[in-house]
Formats: sequence, C-alpha cells, structure tokens
Amino acid sequence: MAFTTIDKSSLHFNTKLYTGNGSTQSITGVGFQPDLVWTKERGGVCDHHIFDVIRGATYKINSASTEASSADANTLTAFTADGFNVGTNACQNNSSDTFTSWNWKAGNSAGSSNTDGSINTTATSVNTTAGFSISKYTGTGSAATVGHGLGAVPKMIMVKKTSGAESWGVYHNGIGNTHFLQLNTTGASSDNAVFWNDTDPTSSVFTINTDAGVNGSGQTYIAYAFTDIIGFSKFGTYNGNGNANGTFIYTGFKPAWLMIKRTDSTDSWFMYDNKRSSFNVVDDYLIANSSNAESTSASVNMDFLSNGVKIRNTDGGHNNSSGTYIYMAFAEAPLVGSNNVPCTAR
Repeated sequence: MAFTTIDKSSLHFNTKLYTGNGSTQSITGVGFQPDLVWTKERGGVCDHHIFDVIRGATYKINSASTEASSADANTLTAFTADGFNVGTNACQNNSSDTFTSWNWKAGNSAGSSNTDGSINTTATSVNTTAGFSISKYTGTGSAATVGHGLGAVPKMIMVKKTSGAESWGVYHNGIGNTHFLQLNTTGASSDNAVFWNDTDPTSSVFTINTDAGVNGSGQTYIAYAFTDIIGFSKFGTYNGNGNANGTFIYTGFKPAWLMIKRTDSTDSWFMYDNKRSSFNVVDDYLIANSSNAESTSASVNMDFLSNGVKIRNTDGGHNNSSGTYIYMAFAEAPLVGSNNVPCTAR
C-alpha cells in the first residue's frame, strides 16, 4: 500500500542555505524552479523577503511587516530552473553573511485567472500534487469568495495586501473560520467575522469579508493556500503539557521545515528547518514576525523524528501547560514511501 504520492519531497519544497557575496550571484541546488521564495539573513537584524512568481521577481513582501509589496531591483532578480538569482541588497546578499531560503513549487508559471469565486483572480498558480497555490486578486469591500485551485479544502491560507500597508490575515483549520491570526504580530487568535465571514473554505474557494487586510475595495492581494498531502505536508494543532518531556506531534513524515504559533495567548511564530539544524536537537530558530537574527537556544529544543516532532522544552511559545498551538510542517521524507520502505530516523 502506498502511503504517499510524493516520495521525494525536495522536488516541491526545499531549504537552501547560502552565503552572500555583496555583488550578484545565482543560488542553485534548490532542485526545482521555485515559485515562492522566502529568504532571511541569519546573522543580523534584516527583513524577511518573500517573492512569488505572480508578483514577479524583485517584488518583495515582509512577513514581519504591514508594508506593501515593493520592487527592489537588487533583491531576488530572477527565478531559475534550479533556484534564483540575487542582487546587492544587504538583506538578500550582504558579503560574507549567511542566509536561508525556503522554496516552494507552485505551477512553475504565473498561471491564469481562476473564476470559481465571486472574485475572479488576476492569476492563480497551482501545484495540486503538493497542495499549494498562489493567487492574486482585487478586493471588493464586500463579502466574497476567491478561487484557490487546489481541488481540496485548504488547511491554511496566508493573505497579504500588496497595494498598501495592512497586517497579514491568516486562516488555519486549527482555529476555525471564526478566528484569524496575523503573521506579522504575536497576537493570539481573535474571533471576528470580518476576515473569513465565519465560513469554511471549500475545495474550490475561500471566503473573505470586509477587513482591509483581506478585502479592501479596489486593493490588490496575494494569497498563499495550502492543504495536507499525506507524507508531505501537515497543518494541525497540539496542546502543551509544560514538561520538558513535551508533546509529540505526529506528521507522518520526517520534517524538513516547521512553523509553530501559540493561539490562546500572545507569542511569536517560530520557524525551524533541517538545514540550519542538521541533527537533533533542533534549536536554531527564526521568527516570522521579527527581523531579528537567528537564535540558538536550549530553551526551545525539539527533535525531528521519522514520523513527527518531539517537543523537549517548556517555553511558553512551544509548550505551556495550558497552551494551544497550531503548526505548519513540510517533509524531508515520508514515514513510508510508495515502495513501502520506511523512513529512517535522524
């Protein structure tokens, strides 16, 4: 019996580390042509830079900021067959500094308009195999639906206004359609219908209401939608136990990348990957809502296992005894591949 449709996860998601040269360089070794590239300088305070194939090279947004999408010809200058090219921007390629890039494959093109919703997208680029799509749309200021193209119900959606300054809007199935989170803040999940109109997404559309962060009249937005793919991606919840022998999060794969957010209280969006922490314990983290440098701390220890994540800390952002958490994870390898060969532990 096959337990996954994706035996080689790195053909759809991959972390690529690189060192800046202060000039221009081609970053290769991603393993595919990326359609979403998220970069962060590791050693110092610098913006997160997020690029996608629909807005195009040089157009960046920042997970830690409300700022609009803006062009900078010295950031990511091109998407290539095996990675991307960068220019001289200090947060992209400062000489001798180290950087991480997280790369996702969508449709390997800017796609075309999706007409499933009451709002037709300007373009939607979809990878149904990996459960990921990118869509650009223009808001109406009234409750509406937007097509995502996944052919499955999204488990997580991240929306950013690109034409002006607004906080991100984040939907996650773990908090439901009545609540929202914001990627650029530490805020707990809040109950407000102005984001998702208290309506679950479907296999064809997600619903937006009147909040300017997701649906201002005449404003443009970019939406990143994800759904679970067995053996490749998982979007779920867990409860903390306040013990160093912490919660085990079953994903069904050996993780390559993980983001965690506490939902019942204020705390940061913690980000981990298997390249910066190449062996257990995993303790090198960046924060999506902060421009701060990478930190390494025993207080946030965890293990990446063959079938999930074992929390080994009592930090409030990961494992408070009364805390509730959401997570977003992508695989290094499935627990069991289509050839029924089990994955080995780290």
